Amino acid sequence: MPRISELTDVDFNGIENPYVPPKQLRISDKLRLHRDFDADVDPVTYEVIRHNLWQINEEHGATIQRLSGSPVAMYALDLNPSILTEDAEFVYFGPYMQYMSGVTDTQVKWTLEFRSDNPGINEGDMFIANDPWVGAAHQQDVMLLCPVFWEGELFCWVTNCLHQYDIGGITPGSFCPSAESAYEEGIMLPPLKIIENYEIRKDIEAVYLRASRKPQLVALDFRAQVAGNTTARERVIELIKRYGAKAVKGVMKRIIDNSEKSYLEKMARLPDGEWFDRTYIEACRPGDRRTHRVVLGLRKEGNKLIFTNDGSAGQEGAMNATYSGWRGSIMVAINELLCWDQYFACGGALRHVEFDPTPGTLNCADFPASVSTAPIQSMEISLYPAYNVISKMIYPDAEMRRDIMCIGGTSQWPATLFRGEDQWGERYGYLLVDPIGGAIGAFSMADGINTGGQSRTPICQLPNIEHTEQSFPVLFLYRKELPDSGGAGRYRGGLSAESCFIPHNTEAITQDTLSSGNATPTSAGMMGGYPSTTNAYAFVRNSNVFERFGAGDMPEDIGEVTGDEVTLQLREENFLQYPADVYAVRWTGGGGFGDPFDRDPADIEQDLEDFAVTPEAARAIYGAVLTADGKVDVEATLAEREQIRRQRVNGGAPAPRDGQLVYQAAANLDVRADATGQYWACGKCAADLGPTTTNYKEACIREDRPVSDSNPLIGDPARFIDDDVAFRQFYCRGCGTLIDNEIAVTRDEPLHDFRLPASA
Repeated sequence: MPRISELTDVDFNGIENPYVPPKQLRISDKLRLHRDFDADVDPVTYEVIRHNLWQINEEHGATIQRLSGSPVAMYALDLNPSILTEDAEFVYFGPYMQYMSGVTDTQVKWTLEFRSDNPGINEGDMFIANDPWVGAAHQQDVMLLCPVFWEGELFCWVTNCLHQYDIGGITPGSFCPSAESAYEEGIMLPPLKIIENYEIRKDIEAVYLRASRKPQLVALDFRAQVAGNTTARERVIELIKRYGAKAVKGVMKRIIDNSEKSYLEKMARLPDGEWFDRTYIEACRPGDRRTHRVVLGLRKEGNKLIFTNDGSAGQEGAMNATYSGWRGSIMVAINELLCWDQYFACGGALRHVEFDPTPGTLNCADFPASVSTAPIQSMEISLYPAYNVISKMIYPDAEMRRDIMCIGGTSQWPATLFRGEDQWGERYGYLLVDPIGGAIGAFSMADGINTGGQSRTPICQLPNIEHTEQSFPVLFLYRKELPDSGGAGRYRGGLSAESCFIPHNTEAITQDTLSSGNATPTSAGMMGGYPSTTNAYAFVRNSNVFERFGAGDMPEDIGEVTGDEVTLQLREENFLQYPADVYAVRWTGGGGFGDPFDRDPADIEQDLEDFAVTPEAARAIYGAVLTADGKVDVEATLAEREQIRRQRVNGGAPAPRDGQLVYQAAANLDVRADATGQYWACGKCAADLGPTTTNYKEACIREDRPVSDSNPLIGDPARFIDDDVAFRQFYCRGCGTLIDNEIAVTRDEPLHDFRLPASA
């Protein structure tokens, strides 16, 4: 199948195809763009205006959060504001749900090209849009685009995106896990002028609200977005009046240019090559017991980065994402790993980044695929592997190596969609927000952060239990962090958590599960690090929870209650939870970094004291030897690890090869060279692992183990999938050091994840 770069202009379902951006925007002569700027703004003025622009964007997001009545905005912070130039280059996007802004530039460019003539783009206008094939993550993420004019010219854009409460579809809340096409999901709006001359167009709003089961709440969401854009627009105008249009535009241009300069300096320090990551989505529709492969590729050619998805499964069921969702997801990782020092300004870097997936795949789906669940499945599974491929690219530079971050928690969101009649007799539909607590994956020099949120939403917050109980008919039994849930490694991934609740003041709750990553770990480790736990649902019907309440005994784990245990499938719909039925949801933790046998014994002892790791995991995964009182015996531990490494090699070792170190490619993998050329080598003993034109894993000792060996909390994948899955480990054939791990369906060959140019 052709990649996007090989397509020609076509349309789909009457909408112009956004896959093929024109070389130059074709904008109507009716629209005048403000192009004049001051290239010599003095440093003090630059810093004042730059920070003012950032504060405008931050106030924009806070305005939406305060005014929206939706818990999605208040607690999940499922929104993001942006500022773009007149021709849609990013100046800033906000620290909320970042992948929302990741597709704003494509949306604004589409609007400039296809709306500037008819109906026209004028002062006082705003455009509403949520079409995933134009520039939205999924239909629930509604964008509001606001042009800012100065003296009759389009000066810039302020925009926002907010996940709205319900915009239609076959499932309340608009996550539609059994939808087979977009026709069964919420309303889709290509950019429409919903505000004209500062007034809401009631005809357009009526069409938009008509699809919702909760039109009053959606109308409030919309007005919160209007207020956010209005606030930002007024602040930009005030800034122009104070400093002049040329100075403000000059600062915007310099922000982008500085972002580009920083990016280019980093690229100059890194070798060219290709890096790949592979993972899997489970259950594309109710009853599906297959795995669906997801591959992300990154190629560096000088200053240019090219992202691909070759090898990913075809679109199917309700798991898909569009090109916009895939691109926006990857931009989060670009922003955080390559542009973090530019204060959320990645516009300059994007001048040198190409996104070139293959349409018709699950993460670049063609219309009219079902995409309403994209952010918690195909987009997450596109975002987090991007951390891996970018981290592999930057590892050779000792300074940039410190920026590496492993995959974090909720790499697949374990959605709990519940609905029914609440404690006030009102109908409701909602998604449990608790997994936003997530976890931050390990770093290359430090442990991850326990329940540290989600890196894609840097300022997200876990909702208070009391707030959820106040808003919905539930009673929480506990919410707790889980030992062993973080991926093991030289540096451990952050721990995840579990929430457990029963219905309260209602006869029953109707539930849907919507998840992946329950059979195969999706928070994989990096460079020898182990994966975190999988997602999990636990459900006990007809429990003895009320008897325990009567005895003054609050359960601290769902395993403590008795009743009928039920294994919930990953897309199980319309099952009822009655007041005595106990429901627990566990989410993934952070992946680990580096070989667990390289972890300092003192850190293991601290993990044991903090209940981050159990004694069983300390022995089995970290090779720790514990004393009778539970302390780590340092000398015995080091000896035990060395003995295990020798057993892996089984007495054999390759002849040494006397090459010079070129650079460190990974934690225990080097690139060396001698007169015959470059080759892979163990980072510990320098053993030859084959030419760099080959897959180093082919020269390693390979051991295939059950997936459950990778993390103590992972159960049998056969509960959910029919495919065989293995935990593969690759050891140095010279010293037995762990070089890398991978989780793979057994029919798939070992991933060739590092590829260097033939001339290297």
